[in-house]
Amino acid sequence: MPHLTLQYAGPVEATVDMTSACRELHAAMLATGLFELGAVRVRALKADHAAIGDLLPHNSFVDMILRIGTGRSAEEKKAGGDAIFAAAGAIFAPLLAEPHFALSLEIIEIDPALSWKRNTMHPRLRNAEKDRP
Repeated sequence: MPHLTLQYAGPVEATVDMTSACRELHAAMLATGLFELGAVRVRALKADHAAIGDLLPHNSFVDMILRIGTGRSAEEKKAGGDAIFAAAGAIFAPLLAEPHFALSLEIIEIDPALSWKRNTMHPRLRNAEKDRP
């Protein structure tokens, strides 16, 4: 259950290919070693309506929320967050170079008693990983 949601507004897509950004962040999440392939989800949602800072048309943001299941230590969560935020910093570097952009990441741990899931990808991907040389 690592789901990374990027909510963004402003002229972000004029500078960054958001499909590529999702794929790069997906790779960064897997590279941490904290998450299974079949569980990782990265999605970007554009906020069509927003009021940002001093309302200049160049203002933009990307707000990332990483929802994860329980079972990781504080150190693992911190290291994972650092790695994902570093990857995002590289992806959005052109926007961070301008005084009109905000980037954020928050990790939310899901209470397992209040979370329901069914995932048919896990068995398929776990078997594929066992069969790799």
